[in-house]
Amino acid sequence: MNELASLKSMTKVVADTGDFAQIKRYQPIDATTNPSLLLKAVLMSEYDFVVKEALSKSAHLQGAARLSEAMIDIAVAFGLEILKVVPGKVSTEVDARLSFDTDATVKFARKVIEKYKEAGIDRSRVLIKIASTWEGIKAAEILEKEGVLCNLTLMFDIAQAIACAEAGVFLISPFVGRITDWYKKSDGLSDFPAVEKDQGVLSVKAIYEYYKTYGYKTVVMGASFRHVGQITALAGCDALTIAPDLLKVLETTTGELEQVLDGDKIKPQTAPTSKMTETEFRWQMNQSPMATEKLAEGIRKFAEDTEKLEALLEDKISGN
Repeated sequence: MNELASLKSMTKVVADTGDFAQIKRYQPIDATTNPSLLLKAVLMSEYDFVVKEALSKSAHLQGAARLSEAMIDIAVAFGLEILKVVPGKVSTEVDARLSFDTDATVKFARKVIEKYKEAGIDRSRVLIKIASTWEGIKAAEILEKEGVLCNLTLMFDIAQAIACAEAGVFLISPFVGRITDWYKKSDGLSDFPAVEKDQGVLSVKAIYEYYKTYGYKTVVMGASFRHVGQITALAGCDALTIAPDLLKVLETTTGELEQVLDGDKIKPQTAPTSKMTETEFRWQMNQSPMATEKLAEGIRKFAEDTEKLEALLEDKISGN
């Protein structure tokens, strides 16, 4: 048995890529995308047919209206191709520039779901990916009540995880590698810490244990891995979204993994009766320089790549 097969026996494996050829190779259950991954995919000539088909859908529009529509069409088009090769769900991300606007996030998400519906895809196969800001979590709470499943991303602190669970969010994506990066730089380390001291790994373990202790059904999906050791240290987590290069390492490594996380071994307790307030949320985030910095940085990066994708599509629309 190889380590990928072993991991799949205890954890749902999700492909972290917009390259559906890679997705088909590693046969994950689900797949996730984001603006950065979509930008890479759009630049690949083998997917020109996807881009061309997506752009044709907004040909009746002009200017900013067409570009806005085309951006959603591109995200959905790649999602549709991914759903041809995964049996489960695909995550499609809301424009990062809407991360602090609850109403705009809800409106964007509804439009994405409607486009999938027009293509014959039931909403049960789509996760709307939203940044874990207070406004994003509140948008997810509204959407979940409408039967729209959400994936709350850019998660760096347990305060975000608690607020998501209390909002009834379907799935969260705590970012292991980016947390590790911050502490590695802060501590002046030249190499990655041992997994038992890795703050990114410890963060996901703490969230997982909190959810299982208090009976929250929100799926914990670790994300943003820097090396295989971080993945194997979280074997048994509900789900892990893994980039193709690390999936390859797991696939080519012989061995069986130890199940590190096991919810059945955690003694359940009654969940707290009082819910996290906006004030508490913002204070806890304020008290974590790492979470504050990485959340802001992540939103900026996704926004930058969204703008690069817009520029690329503008050129294609104008025939350049």
